[in-house]
Amino acid sequence: MPEEKKLSEVEHIKTNSNLLRGTLLDSLAVEVTGSIAADDTQLIKFHGSYQQHDRDLESERKRQKLEPLYSFMIRIRVPGGVVSAEQWLRLDELSWQHANGTLKLTTRQAIQLHGVLKRDLQKTIQGFNQVLMDSFAGCGDVNRNVMCNPNPSQSRVHAQAHEDAAAISAHLTPKTNAYHEIWLKAEEVEGTEETIKVAASPIQNEEEPIYGRTYLPRKFKIAIAIPPYNDTDIYSNDIGLIAIEKNGELIGYNIVAGGGLGMTFGMPETYPRLASRLGFVNRKNLLKAVESIVTIQRDWGNRENRKLSRMKYTIDKVGLEVFTEELEKRMGFKLEANAPYLFTRSGDVFGWSQNVDGTHNVLLFIEGGRVKDTDSYLLKTALRKVAEIHDGDFLLTGNQNLMIRHISEKNKLVIQLLLEHYKVLPELNKTGLRLNSIACVALPTCSLAFAEAERYLPDLITKIDKILEENHLEKEEIIIRMTGCPNGCGRPYLGEIGLVGKSVGRYNLYLGASFKGERLNKLYKEMLDEEGILQELRPIITRYAQERFEDERFGDFTIRKGYVKATTHGLNFHA
Repeated sequence: MPEEKKLSEVEHIKTNSNLLRGTLLDSLAVEVTGSIAADDTQLIKFHGSYQQHDRDLESERKRQKLEPLYSFMIRIRVPGGVVSAEQWLRLDELSWQHANGTLKLTTRQAIQLHGVLKRDLQKTIQGFNQVLMDSFAGCGDVNRNVMCNPNPSQSRVHAQAHEDAAAISAHLTPKTNAYHEIWLKAEEVEGTEETIKVAASPIQNEEEPIYGRTYLPRKFKIAIAIPPYNDTDIYSNDIGLIAIEKNGELIGYNIVAGGGLGMTFGMPETYPRLASRLGFVNRKNLLKAVESIVTIQRDWGNRENRKLSRMKYTIDKVGLEVFTEELEKRMGFKLEANAPYLFTRSGDVFGWSQNVDGTHNVLLFIEGGRVKDTDSYLLKTALRKVAEIHDGDFLLTGNQNLMIRHISEKNKLVIQLLLEHYKVLPELNKTGLRLNSIACVALPTCSLAFAEAERYLPDLITKIDKILEENHLEKEEIIIRMTGCPNGCGRPYLGEIGLVGKSVGRYNLYLGASFKGERLNKLYKEMLDEEGILQELRPIITRYAQERFEDERFGDFTIRKGYVKATTHGLNFHA
């Protein structure tokens, strides 16, 4: 642990927070402002919320001598991405009552409510806790939502892998009673106190058994993938768990560690990095292995400079061999050699599928992960009507899409007709580029964003689609990802076409990632406006149509033709 004087300001806030309580209750009680105290803006992240303001209205409110229009985003954890029909209906209801009327499906299989005012925070959090959902550890310097392969029809071991995702999530959830004390006071909630306790499972401790008093140096991410589908982008996580099955049983996991995609412009010492292979662990030893990796990062991670505090930098600083030795020492056993596996794709497989029990699934495209109604497209209404009759559940994917899962035979036709009536199923006829797109929220609410992403990418894709159609590539799957800043929330550095906002209306263009999610892209051109983006992509797409090998992916083609060099590892990203 560094000397106290070297600790970052956030470390001091955590130290003095009384296990994440801070002065949050006092901040919530202040009615003269829509914001909370500065230190509490850090602590509320651990409770699953960010304070934001509408940057579109910033100038006008300043002119009127008003404070910014503050509101809060709440991120509901959904371990493994599974949401019951009852839970979906409650979130739909809360989004109308207390948020901006939309649901945002995230790239980590979580759900975000946007535009919640401070006075409605407690009522909103209590509302989804009543249906056994919570936002605790949705953000902050702790393990975040644990991801799992989203398609039960793709593998017989899916149910077992999902059990492991839920077990990891429960094991690494902070044990402080702060969440329960601040948000879930029984007298303010309809229902019994015992019902509310089930959701957050609070335990009063003077010190966290895994995290200690100051938690982790930065956020921590874990995901499970079941080959051949890398649809959770396993290598972008601090811990990636690759499921290995034998005779239809999940026997264990290959562990990869040290992934993370954030960086800072102008700081080449920051870089995206894909996780490194460590070895195989039996399923019975999974929690011990995961906890041991977390504690290494707790003890060895950089607490002085938050830009260098993710576990990827810890591993590169000490070396993979030293890190693995420490892991085996803490576990008390040796890792086994990696078992063979093969990934074929990182995107979703849309449309209908059937499970071994005879039930059905349909995986739907949700552009930008935003579930909303517009004048021409009543997506949110359609999903609400499905939830009202659905006897299965919903499953969020890591690509911001949604599966209606375990549809009974008697409901299949009714749900299909509903989705066709509301034009949801026809969305699957979109181009391969659009169906493989991801965009972060960016402007107007993200304080880190330099440029648009979610609001702009659909229009840009329409213009790129015209180039694809000219070259008869409209059905070719190409991964495109856009973010409003370099922090990597939409995993732009794993896009075959990656666009990262540099300033309003201008983006850095990255090319060369692997369609399987096993190679980062590399910077091709900087500071391009829309015209520049289209001018750069047009000749590359045209050559791709004319000169590609059979089954050659776009990212591989851009490397073979010398547009960019292959990124071999994180330290090579800026080369």
